[in-house]
Amino acid sequence: MYSLSDFNFELPPALIAQVPLASRSASRLLQVNQDDCTDRSFTDLPNLLQAGDLLVLNNTRVLKARFFGVKETGGKVEILVERLIDTHTVLAQCRASKSPPAGTRINLAEAFDVIVGERVGEFYTLTFPDNAIDLIEAHGVLPLPPYIEHAADEVDAERYQTVFAQEPGAVAAPTAGLHFDQAMIDTLRTHGVQFATVTLHVGAGTFQPVRTENLAEHNMHSEWYSISEETVQTVRATQAAGRRVIAVGTTSLRALEAASQSGKLQAGSADTNLFITPGYTFKTVDKLITNFHLPKSTLLMLVSAFAGYERIRHAYAHAIAAKYRFFSYGDAMLLDRES
Repeated sequence: MYSLSDFNFELPPALIAQVPLASRSASRLLQVNQDDCTDRSFTDLPNLLQAGDLLVLNNTRVLKARFFGVKETGGKVEILVERLIDTHTVLAQCRASKSPPAGTRINLAEAFDVIVGERVGEFYTLTFPDNAIDLIEAHGVLPLPPYIEHAADEVDAERYQTVFAQEPGAVAAPTAGLHFDQAMIDTLRTHGVQFATVTLHVGAGTFQPVRTENLAEHNMHSEWYSISEETVQTVRATQAAGRRVIAVGTTSLRALEAASQSGKLQAGSADTNLFITPGYTFKTVDKLITNFHLPKSTLLMLVSAFAGYERIRHAYAHAIAAKYRFFSYGDAMLLDRES
């Protein structure tokens, strides 16, 4: 039985990628199979897949979800939108010297006011005066991960968004998808690789470390996902043909596995707090493309469950020694599911 300390590792700060590479597909790719790991380039990916394989992409779009505001009393507030509830209402984190009570009016970005509603766990309900997505996109700031030390700029506005992003609602990018440019997608198609999409709106909880040594005591954050009937049928046809379902990113994997808890992938939309740790039986995904993850994170536990704990420990030690770039703007891995 694994505990939290089993998922810790020392990472030299210099290996945390602070900016994207000049080209999306210029990153390195560590191929981790049943026996060993091999240093490759992401541009090798088409030669590592087979005609008929299916890549499942998360088409969520990152919102400009961070705001700086002022309460009526003059107190400063930092807001991070976590989730859209409806066209005018969101759940958000609020950082302020004092917790704002219901009914508080907050001016955001010197542009409009929101009204604080009920508290929902660690979040606050905020009501916007007009369409929330429109106001967020017009006046908000892109919420880069906490380990990226510069303020979001025009480069980030483009590169911290996948080229296939369509559905607005995430506060963090599905970072494995950042390696794909249109040229890579076109090349994969010419090799006979298929594509399907799911939507999982990544929440800020993805950056939160687990704090309980006993993993069973961890309360997993919840995220909303949606899988279409078209994607379900494409997955089933791929499986029937004996080809592989490859999740692009842990968010695509979580959506697929959350929708497969009956034993068979089902279309639909729901919240998931599925916490995947070693011992989990995967039901749909055969291979995983992913970035390198934070120590003590649920995502490190997920990839350890998928590829095998010892194999991931070895792969991370190799990546550190070979000076791979880590986290959101970092390099990628291609993982086989443990037999």
